[in-house]
Amino acid sequence: MPKILIIDDEKVIRATLKEILEYEKYEISEAQDGEEGLKKIQQEDFDLVLCDIKMPKMDGIEVLDKVAALDKQPQFIMISAHGSIETAVEATKKGAFDFVPKPPDLNRLLLTVRNALDKKNLVTETKVLKKKLSKKLDMVGESATIQQVKETIEKVAPTDARVLITGSNGTGKELVAHWLHQKSNRSSAPFIAVNCAAIPAELIESELFGHEKGAFTSAVKQRQGKFEQADGGTLFLDEIGDMSLSAQAKVLRALQEHKVTRVGGDKDIKVDVRVLAATNKDLKKEIEEGKFREDLYHRLSVILIQVPALKDRKEDIPMLVDKFLGDISSEYGTAKKDIDKKAIAKLQEFPWTGNIRELRNVVERLVILGGQVISEDDVKKYADY
Repeated sequence: MPKILIIDDEKVIRATLKEILEYEKYEISEAQDGEEGLKKIQQEDFDLVLCDIKMPKMDGIEVLDKVAALDKQPQFIMISAHGSIETAVEATKKGAFDFVPKPPDLNRLLLTVRNALDKKNLVTETKVLKKKLSKKLDMVGESATIQQVKETIEKVAPTDARVLITGSNGTGKELVAHWLHQKSNRSSAPFIAVNCAAIPAELIESELFGHEKGAFTSAVKQRQGKFEQADGGTLFLDEIGDMSLSAQAKVLRALQEHKVTRVGGDKDIKVDVRVLAATNKDLKKEIEEGKFREDLYHRLSVILIQVPALKDRKEDIPMLVDKFLGDISSEYGTAKKDIDKKAIAKLQEFPWTGNIRELRNVVERLVILGGQVISEDDVKKYADY
């Protein structure tokens, strides 16, 4: 049941609003002035506050200001008999959801309350999802090699420098790209990832730059490319070593001129995109063999981040296994399993050619097939090595 606080110095108004809102099945609390209302907000969690503007001791705008500094931030609907456009604008600038004049129209009030509570729910859900995403994308490990990666991310992320991320398959190159985006000034804008190896050579240009209607047989409508979709944010080009030379030339132009042209079009479209790229190939060798443009390599590799293989950071395996056990139990809705020290030691003996991705798969297999406490015998029986 949503909790609503009514702050108003007029007892009759409080009683009227309480009766109306309780009839709608809301849980109501009251405060007779701004000071009392602020104390209640500090002590309890409210979904919504209906707050008068003109009150003794502390007016509604001041309450709004002080609540904005708190961790808990309920939605605010301001109410006043002395309403004006200026007051309404000031209240909304300071974070109020809406402004309702006295005496309030019942239908408008109830609609505003419902909309404010819907927004509160969306804000809460967004925070929960971001927290889950942050946990899922957590970079686990305390080894010297992974600490160096973390330190580089901290230094580079706030800039717009292009970064080339190298490393074997399964090491977590996309995770590094996500962290670079999340810690940048572009974190509220899109993060668009493109796996260049997964897109046929004849379609990669359309995927990156978009196409105009009729540009080719299946182009039945105009389509934005990934560069346009990432405008203002970050574009992550994964497995860029697999990109065709013709697409490389267009990417180079986009990086040089901050413009793209859709396939079948002749109009330049400005884009503001930070490009991160990743590869498991030796691009210098690819350049020698004529498979990768040297000028594009230098454009992309302003900063180089080498993600270590799991065999080079085996001291991180206990932490990684613990994280995966927690993640998998959450996904399955089951209690988190324990793993004994001998089982961990056995896992640390393996070469892990598939890196973090392989370790995660093995841990999931052990959760499903192993005992309540995963043992060394479970590892010997169910791991591939």
